[in-house]
Amino acid sequence: MANPKKSIDLDNQNQQTLRSKIIIIGSAHPLRGGGIATFNERLAEVLQQQGYDVTIYSFSLQYPSFLFPGKSQFTDEPAPSNLNIRSVINSINPFNWLHVGKELKKLKPDLVIVRYWLPFMGPCLGTILRSVKKNKHTKIICIADNIIPHEHRVGDKLFTQYFIKPVDAFISMSKDVLKDLKTFTDKPSVYTPHPLYDNYGDATSKKEACTKLGLDAEKKYLLFFGFIRKYKGLDLLLDALTDDRLKKMGIELIIAGEFYDNPDEYKAPIQAVQDRVKMFTQFIPNDEVKYYFGAADLVVQPYRTATQSGITQVAYHFEKPMIVTHVGGLQEVVPDGKVGFTAEPKAPSIADAIVRFFDNPIPRLEENIALEKKKYSWEVFIEKLMTLAR
Repeated sequence: MANPKKSIDLDNQNQQTLRSKIIIIGSAHPLRGGGIATFNERLAEVLQQQGYDVTIYSFSLQYPSFLFPGKSQFTDEPAPSNLNIRSVINSINPFNWLHVGKELKKLKPDLVIVRYWLPFMGPCLGTILRSVKKNKHTKIICIADNIIPHEHRVGDKLFTQYFIKPVDAFISMSKDVLKDLKTFTDKPSVYTPHPLYDNYGDATSKKEACTKLGLDAEKKYLLFFGFIRKYKGLDLLLDALTDDRLKKMGIELIIAGEFYDNPDEYKAPIQAVQDRVKMFTQFIPNDEVKYYFGAADLVVQPYRTATQSGITQVAYHFEKPMIVTHVGGLQEVVPDGKVGFTAEPKAPSIADAIVRFFDNPIPRLEENIALEKKKYSWEVFIEKLMTLAR
């Protein structure tokens, strides 16, 4: 197979990679960025830079309202100018699944890369992929974000089994997900770390970021970033913030992200530390992400459960130290005492880790983060992906 990192000379068929036409099935603009849509768009960009012909097949309807507690599934941000995105998949319309599957079958792409993160998507994606397989040409690789979901529902196992059957191979960004996958199938699968989210712009200074957000640049800030759901443990972090040691240090918390749970459940813990909490509980557009990370001294992921988290890779992009809990794949990518600290998913342990960070600075912290960051390049991810596709 030709090296996919080299550009394709369209006038010379011998220079083309063996799998030059690629379809990515998953969320993309105008669906709001979040982790998966942003990842898919960046993946498409990198593949195009390497010479592949890439189209993203996204959703015209992604979630019914009962699965989406946020304010809107759509963004007002401009569409990526360099990507071919088709918003054609309706996740709840079986006739649509058959239509899209038939279209992709006729198109005969060399490779389909499909995202799987929620069993609800199993019937839709599984049906589309079964149609695609009938062309006896297309290879199907799944990027498995979750196999067993954070929040369980009736039918999860059956939907996942249905999805898995037409897939040829899997790539996972968490060893825990890979382990879960092995309980469903022995098809080829590999682990590779989540690549960087490097499409949020360059880092900004703390002073500039705090000015933009209306914060005092002289203060120490923790950052909780992303959608607010119970499994992400914001309540644990708020409880940790009541620790007397953190009070004496004057440490404050930036909460940046939209509530996907009932906000009333967080009223009491927020009120307990309200003078030290800065709330930005709206969806954060991509071009504003840099300011929240720029203002933060430390990114905290106090998750109760997790597989992997794209927030870790945003923090690496902006070269920010982290505290993560001992759950899922988080501790795989945040070496304790090197780029931050790990803690148990309990408020006292999280508080201890925060105190440890501020009281005992990690030697060569910036150097360590910059070095660790190199492991998470898109080139490494795509090399693993294309090895599976051969």
